Amino acid sequence: MHYLCVIVYYAFIVMAEFKRVLLKLSGESLMGEQGYGIDSKRLADYAEQIKDAVSLGVQVAIVIGGGNIFRGLSGASKGFDRVKGDQMGMLATVINSLALSSALTSAGVKAKVLTAIRMEPVGEFYSSDKAIEYLNAGYVVICSAGTGNPFFTTDTGSSLRAIELKCDVMLKGTRVDGIYTADPEKDPDAVKFDEITYDEIYNRNLKVMDLTATTMCKENSMNIYVFNMDVYGNLGKVLRGEKIGTLVKK
Repeated sequence: MHYLCVIVYYAFIVMAEFKRVLLKLSGESLMGEQGYGIDSKRLADYAEQIKDAVSLGVQVAIVIGGGNIFRGLSGASKGFDRVKGDQMGMLATVINSLALSSALTSAGVKAKVLTAIRMEPVGEFYSSDKAIEYLNAGYVVICSAGTGNPFFTTDTGSSLRAIELKCDVMLKGTRVDGIYTADPEKDPDAVKFDEITYDEIYNRNLKVMDLTATTMCKENSMNIYVFNMDVYGNLGKVLRGEKIGTLVKK
């Protein structure tokens, strides 16, 4: 009986701390070991982790990048018109969103894809009121097509959605386990931060997100938690309060 009480209490703390989260996923991570496209195993792993989050009573909104299919900036560097390239990138995020939605449905999780560009019946046209209504009804809401505008990244799109949807925190799932003094994949002496402020990110010129997204979160007091989403079970650990990544706060 004592252990049961502890478990119930612990679950309550998780729900109270993170009633609603915005999960930002990397499109590149969906490639897995393939180097391009969508790896079915990685997709299924993500779906199971998100299912576990929902089982904790957490409302989950998601923004996913499209870099595994097409990046607007890289397209512009190869001669594409920047506006057209960014629009192609937005469509790539819709493809990833549909794939994740399908994986979630297969895992027994209710999911809705909302698009920032009108394209019914592929997805419903995004509005914050509609997204919040779905979240309250127990759906995972996948917000695709970025902000619907060129020259804005999916980092900015996720910051905007986190603020609009009144999320408690923005969880940035990446391929590394937090924020370091330098790129840990290039510098073996890089040191990880457990916590860092937005001002420190500016002063150290750390590439956590683009400047627009970082500034938006700072001005709206939206905390960011950076962690490695590619390690199975890490999302649940974050929601249970385990300190496995880096917290960014004002």
